[in-house]
Amino acid sequence: MSNDQPTPGQPPEDDDPFLKKPQEPPPPSDGQPPYGQPPYGSAPPPPPPPPPPNDPYGSGGGFGAPDPLAGMPPLAEPGKRILARLIDFLIISIPLYLISLPWGGAIDVDGDGDNGFNAAYSGHQLLWSLIGLAVYVAYDTYFTHKDGRTIGKRLLKLRVAMLNDGRVPDTSAALMRAVVLWAPALLCCPCLWWLINIVLMFTDKPYRQALQDKAAKTVVVVAR
Repeated sequence: MSNDQPTPGQPPEDDDPFLKKPQEPPPPSDGQPPYGQPPYGSAPPPPPPPPPPNDPYGSGGGFGAPDPLAGMPPLAEPGKRILARLIDFLIISIPLYLISLPWGGAIDVDGDGDNGFNAAYSGHQLLWSLIGLAVYVAYDTYFTHKDGRTIGKRLLKLRVAMLNDGRVPDTSAALMRAVVLWAPALLCCPCLWWLINIVLMFTDKPYRQALQDKAAKTVVVVAR
């Protein structure tokens, strides 16, 4: 057994098994930086740019709430919506008028006025208005729940979709939409109601929702 001792002031040899060396992090096995870290010697990537403001068709990304219209078809043009509604109106109103003729028509006419054509809103007319309301609401509810397209919308290649996910409206949403659309228009204020809806189709941002769309949380889009 050797009794050699290191000379005072001389550092111990590197191969001393009892010498505790400072620990170093092991190098990565494949030469790549740890996951989620930029390559050695390079700067971190810049953050993604923010989405453009007021883009109704943007995906929303990770900035705020996602846009409900992401991935959906474009919104329908107001002119096509008006034409589709006019087609639906004629499809229902013409048969209703013809059916009402044997009972004196949907409107009672009083010939005592100056021009001989003053419409009197009688109980007879109220009855036909209620019948018409039921038919219009049933028509709109059935076709909207079926595939989002009334006959007029099918001809113009439009459809109604739920705003939150684009699916076809369920029965409750379709019924709500039909009642809000037709009840005021047939019972109390037809001209004003249609005017408000037409204005909203052109001016409502960003989804062009008429009053019935806002009530049922729907939008009208181009059918693919």
